[in-house]
Amino acid sequence: SGKHRVGPNLAGVFGRTAGTVEDFPRYSDPLKASGIVWDETTLDQWLANPADMVDGTGMKFLLADPVLRANVIAFLKQGVQ
Repeated sequence: SGKHRVGPNLAGVFGRTAGTVEDFPRYSDPLKASGIVWDETTLDQWLANPADMVDGTGMKFLLADPVLRANVIAFLKQGVQ
């Protein structure tokens, strides 16, 4: 739908700097300051364990299964609309 939900809409996430969707108000300060640019590697690390990547993040969801992570990343890479 293009709307934000619990997290920001993920359309066009590849190449975006973390914490920069202007109309999403719930980013943590550590994520906004992280400078992370989303690509296959950073998304894989983030989905595996967000707190290991950005101390103090509000993101609690993790996806331990590497096959599921790869599938999610491939989906996002298609440019989710």
